[in-house]
Amino acid sequence: MVEPWGRNEPILQVRNLVKHFPLTRGALIRRQVGAVRAVDGVSFDLRAGETLGIVGESGCGKSTVARLLVSLERPTAGEIRYRGEDVATLSARALRAVRRNIQMVFQDPYTSLNPRMTVGDIVGEPFEIHPEVAPKGDRRRRVRDLLDVVGLNPEYLNRYPHQFSGGQRQRIGIARGLALNPEIIVADEPVSALDVSVQAQVINLMRRLQQEFGLSYVFIAHDLSVVRHISDRVAVMYLGKIVEIGSDREIYEHPTHPYTQALLSAVPTPDPGASRRDERIILVGDVPSPADPPSGCRFRTRCWKAGERCAESAPPLAVPLAFAAATDSARHESACHYAAEG
Repeated sequence: MVEPWGRNEPILQVRNLVKHFPLTRGALIRRQVGAVRAVDGVSFDLRAGETLGIVGESGCGKSTVARLLVSLERPTAGEIRYRGEDVATLSARALRAVRRNIQMVFQDPYTSLNPRMTVGDIVGEPFEIHPEVAPKGDRRRRVRDLLDVVGLNPEYLNRYPHQFSGGQRQRIGIARGLALNPEIIVADEPVSALDVSVQAQVINLMRRLQQEFGLSYVFIAHDLSVVRHISDRVAVMYLGKIVEIGSDREIYEHPTHPYTQALLSAVPTPDPGASRRDERIILVGDVPSPADPPSGCRFRTRCWKAGERCAESAPPLAVPLAFAAATDSARHESACHYAAEG
């Protein structure tokens, strides 16, 4: 039973989340010589029924955030509060209860399903871990209902994963994620391995399920055009940090961070003549190593606006002064010294 929570309070609050992976050296005696700063001070809220999209290039820390949210990794520092409780400080029993309410849909439908298990066993496995959700005699019916709700024939429950297409396998993964009636689903690039036409089908399915079951999503992707079709708000990550966050309309129509502007300039449009972007922004250089990020603003080594103060101090994630008075931009934050210039 989910405990009452303030109507206006976010159900998930992430504050200054940090995950560093140690770098060690030595054959006999291992010693730490550094750390990969995969996630380095990430903060955001998620409200009931909302979809927060998290986007960025490969290696920016998106998937690590996902694994932290579902407790597959423990944070180095920071807080993940679900309905006011810090998940990282919970006992094993209390954490088990929280995991019921925060489920994950994995990126690769070909490797996230056990090839030796039938679809019925895969979708019904959560009931073995949480038997209180469904009595043994009712589990087969529940599995059939879950397959039906994601658009698969319930008679397929005795088949194996290799007998399904990629899109069908991802539907199986979604059915497994729904089994415990969660409040939040963390979807880690759930359509990146699928064909474009199948991507649209899965996105439409997830939107329907959100309305039907009142789900909240953290939807992680590297494709901004995909995120736009499902997200209420969008957070843009670069090298372990969120550099811009705001409503989908603000991010797509009024991006303020140079990195967001560069990502959006690369999104294909059906009618290039109608695009608001005159030309594509080509970023120079490679993404720096998360084991040795640049001083100050982490994007400055690839930014055409970078100046001396960008190397001296890291810009905070805040509402640009030029937009602070605008109602629609009140929650549009950007980590750039020059954000107000657009």
